[in-house]
Amino acid sequence: MPRDVRRRIPDCRHGFRLAIVNMRTILAILLAMAALVHITPASSQTSAAGTAPGKGIRLVDRIVAVVNSEVLTRFELNDRVQQALRDLAQRGTPPPEREQLERQVLERMITDKVQLQFARETAVRIDDLQLDRTIGRIAEGNNMSLTQFRQVLEKDGIAFNKFREEVRNEIIISRLREREVDARLTVSESEIENYLEDQKDTAETGVEFGMAHILVRVPEQARPDQVDQRRARAEEALSRLRSGGNFSQVAAIYSDAPDALQGGDMGWRAQDRLPELFASTLLKLKEGEVSDIFRSPAGFHILKLNGRRGGGVAARVEQTRVRHILVRTNEVVSENDAKTKLMQLRERVVNGVDFGQLARQHSDDASSARGGELGWIYPGDTVPDFERAMGALAPDEVSQPIKSPFGWHLIQVLERRTADVGTERKRLEARKTLRDRKSDEAYQEWLRQLRDRAYVEYRYEDR
Repeated sequence: MPRDVRRRIPDCRHGFRLAIVNMRTILAILLAMAALVHITPASSQTSAAGTAPGKGIRLVDRIVAVVNSEVLTRFELNDRVQQALRDLAQRGTPPPEREQLERQVLERMITDKVQLQFARETAVRIDDLQLDRTIGRIAEGNNMSLTQFRQVLEKDGIAFNKFREEVRNEIIISRLREREVDARLTVSESEIENYLEDQKDTAETGVEFGMAHILVRVPEQARPDQVDQRRARAEEALSRLRSGGNFSQVAAIYSDAPDALQGGDMGWRAQDRLPELFASTLLKLKEGEVSDIFRSPAGFHILKLNGRRGGGVAARVEQTRVRHILVRTNEVVSENDAKTKLMQLRERVVNGVDFGQLARQHSDDASSARGGELGWIYPGDTVPDFERAMGALAPDEVSQPIKSPFGWHLIQVLERRTADVGTERKRLEARKTLRDRKSDEAYQEWLRQLRDRAYVEYRYEDR
């Protein structure tokens, strides 16, 4: 509803919002009833502990939060807390107090739930074939067969089907970020010019920082008292760090960032791909030092410099020579039709038919006249789905059908090489660098807005 219309009917707005909230609560409770109670046959009703006498209802779980029209239960929370404790133990990080950890995990669950709901509403899905390939690559990365990988998970008390759905959710959230944030980032020509000019005066290039991070998020359009509360939380975290507190443990307690339960560890990040606020702060720190609190649109930040490396090394990148066949979807060609057609074409390539010949006959891309050849591709030249699939292929290997915003592709890598970034590439590299700089900050801002729009009712204190 336009803002000017809302202003003309202030008397209706709050009553309407209250009705929505009540309906959401009622719907959430109805949806949760099956998970929260166990109905026993009338003939077996007892008055045993945990069973309501004469009612045939035994409580087995309870709601800890309502998120829009869905609920999070105590069972789910306990499960995620146990997982967090295992992760912290593997990292050698002392766990925070149980209540603090539960609240931190619950906030993460709410954030994930809001994103997954939005993904479902906007048709972001991962089919079983994509999911199986991803899990297969995870197993290969651990030098195991899929069967061995499954046995190791189950030995550690992790149900394979549950792990599978968690991986699916992680991929969905990643795809959602790519579509809603990364694909919408813009870099102006003036920003590129300024960046290239700054690079001329930079003494060090190629510097990377090993870093960790605490973010205390501030809601959009927060009131002054809310801002003060969030600043006080950041100051409390900094005070604990200055008193010798373990950074990973403090991050697990106080940080609102997605990596909080990983101790805020951000790994190694190139200086020129960090937001200017981060880069300028890290340059002032010595290894092992913790920064003062600083503010961004997302909230209050604290950084720790774990290490520094590189500097003064000419940039070299890996190029890939690649070709593809594109089948676009439309009113006539469905998603399934496009995928089936490419599966058939792939079978013909595997059986010896020339890929380039099929590209000339069947590809809907302008490259079809060149047998599907795209030439030498630099990192960042293609959309993430295409680049991810291309990066997983060995030379001469042909991908399975891959979906991108343009349609469905078959991809064949012809060869790879490493080359210096030439002059003609500097502007493209600058554009990619500037996009990377903006990405994390833009994601945090988008996430904050999505979270603020959601209806969340806490029942954590209910007993």
